[in-house]
Amino acid sequence: MNWENMTLADGFLIVGFSDLPQQQVPLFISFLFIYLISVAGNVLVMTIIYSSARLHTPMYFFLTNLSFLEISYTSIIFPRMLAYFFLQGSHISLTRCLLQMYFFIVMVSTEFLLLTVMAYDRYVAICSPLRYMTIMNKTVCIQLSAGSWIIGIMDALPHTILISKFSFCDSHTINHFFCDLTALINISCTDTQMIETYTVILGVILALLTFFPIITSYVNIIAAILKIQSAKGRGKAFSTCASHLTVVILFYGSLCSTYLRPISRYSIKTNKILSLTYTALTPLFNPIIYSLKNEEFKNALKKRKQFI
Repeated sequence: MNWENMTLADGFLIVGFSDLPQQQVPLFISFLFIYLISVAGNVLVMTIIYSSARLHTPMYFFLTNLSFLEISYTSIIFPRMLAYFFLQGSHISLTRCLLQMYFFIVMVSTEFLLLTVMAYDRYVAICSPLRYMTIMNKTVCIQLSAGSWIIGIMDALPHTILISKFSFCDSHTINHFFCDLTALINISCTDTQMIETYTVILGVILALLTFFPIITSYVNIIAAILKIQSAKGRGKAFSTCASHLTVVILFYGSLCSTYLRPISRYSIKTNKILSLTYTALTPLFNPIIYSLKNEEFKNALKKRKQFI
């Protein structure tokens, strides 16, 4: 095949983890387990919230959005990745590769925004509890949720359009387990300075517009918590905040380390490890962090079991 004149009809060979031949079975079992538990955990969260009237609050509405998002972007990557263990690498057309990259960026950008919205929700709940249901009414919640998804959809378009115009004459092999933006940039023979600059600038803007509101929210939340007289009340509030901040730090840290580095410092091994953090571990731990440690959720789960 002549890769110098690649069109949308051509494609790539995704290596996956075929460079670790002795670890294929353990890796397959591990990733299959992570995927199934992640999907099952997030489906459980959505089911319990939907079936329990007491959980029909803004906090759990946003958590439902987050769980749906986690299911979506793990499902974009994991089924095909698991197939690679049997195929020892697999061909993917450029069109499907671009679609996978596009939807992945949509999900990642949307998660940035949803985490910010959830921090704002906690800020209002703790700092203005008497006005909480007025401020976070149904219309506002829908607008914040829809806005996060719309911005995520729009954010992914420029990256995908720019990559679709690239030539891949040096190699058609992607040494990654999915069509990652940085992996595609790395194998392109087109001048990538424009998309690298664009990715860094847009990434910094998105990170600043989401991370600083989260920090501001939690500074005010902590100040409000410290004023709570009850030790039990402070502990419960701190527990909720710590759970959210853990996810934020894990998600932001791995994403920023991956996509805000110059391509000259690109490392295949490092990129794979960091990618596993936000594609596998975050969706796996989110149901536990946000729900299974929450008394309201556990009570709703117990009641659900009684009817089964």
